[in-house]
Amino acid sequence: MMIAPVLAQDAATATTGIKLSGDQPIQIDADKLVVHDNEGTATFTGNVTVVQGATLLKAGSMIVYYVKGPKKDASGKDATGAAAAADAPKTTGVAGAGAQDIDHLEVNDKVYVKSEDQVATGDHGTFDMKTEVLVLTGNKVVLSQGDNVAVGCKLTAQLKTGEAQLESCKSGQTGRVSIVVAPKNAPKN
Repeated sequence: MMIAPVLAQDAATATTGIKLSGDQPIQIDADKLVVHDNEGTATFTGNVTVVQGATLLKAGSMIVYYVKGPKKDASGKDATGAAAAADAPKTTGVAGAGAQDIDHLEVNDKVYVKSEDQVATGDHGTFDMKTEVLVLTGNKVVLSQGDNVAVGCKLTAQLKTGEAQLESCKSGQTGRVSIVVAPKNAPKN
């Protein structure tokens, strides 16, 4: 996601934007963790912090939805008719699950995402691991890069392509997206 081209800055100053890397470990810290193995979810609450490479995510709560294995019938066979191996590792739960086992995340309560020199904030967010789409929503969603600031109510970021779309607050004061662009040669204090 790059705010720089949207704000008409020159491409030489653009950054890589908000991103997640599948080849880097994810560290999650929170005040409390509850694992719901049957549902394939893990709920983190209280001062949730997620770090992966140069990307930092903070929120009041986060639910991680894991990829569920194939459903089994009463005979212990999956939908293809294959019997499940007794020693096959479980893919749910926190201890054995890597980033490739996460289907999507939901974050709430003052969501903050920072990567490189870009920051995005909102009230709620989702991140789909397969499509690599981040959606932030709220009464005021802010995307900033340095002194450049864009404000709306819904930010959809395609992390694979770096494309971002900011939508207006239809019921807001103006019903429009607001952008403040700082001049490139503005004096620094």
